[in-house]
Amino acid sequence: MGEAIIGLASIGDIRLKQVRVVGWSEVGGREAALIERCAAGDETAYTELVAEHQRMVVQLAMNLLGDHDEALDLSQEVFLRVFRTISRFRGQSSLRTWIYRIAVNQARNRHRFWRRRHRDDQVSLDAHVEAHGDMMPGREAGPDRVLAQKELATRLQRALDGLPFDQRTAIVLREVDGLSYDEIAFSLGVAVGTVKSRLTRARQALRQELREVRTA
Repeated sequence: MGEAIIGLASIGDIRLKQVRVVGWSEVGGREAALIERCAAGDETAYTELVAEHQRMVVQLAMNLLGDHDEALDLSQEVFLRVFRTISRFRGQSSLRTWIYRIAVNQARNRHRFWRRRHRDDQVSLDAHVEAHGDMMPGREAGPDRVLAQKELATRLQRALDGLPFDQRTAIVLREVDGLSYDEIAFSLGVAVGTVKSRLTRARQALRQELREVRTA
């Protein structure tokens, strides 16, 4: 998370525009062949697709749901959905972005289910580190630094969890996964201007949380 999420972003004048549709001819040759093999029921192609994209899907689900086991379950749902619908894929985006869209929709559905059940799970820092590694890999830190990092990570995670789902999704896709505005718009099914607006509000909330940490 860190400075990438909290840093100021120059959004500028927000204007709504349609997401550019990627033509089938623009999808890479190898990717197109993989899609066609999956659509034909090639189990080897299924395995290749999962191997290439599973880590991405699990990481996204973890960031959106905050629970490693739920993220693994969700990834299975996502790939089942991918295999059931891939025959209808016509290059409206890259394969990766199309999978992002499916993953976001599945995560949103599960989030709504949790909200109806009044569930408020929050992954602990230890579980997050176990799943994703130390926040500062390769750097030795003393006890005070480690404690400060844990406290900051906990506050930021709490702030992220407190965001509305659509804002949290936008900030994760942009700052963690590095998607472009157009890719995020396609993944969320909204206009680019809406993406920028959600990112602005999410950054403001996270920046306020960091400010409170620094002044505490």
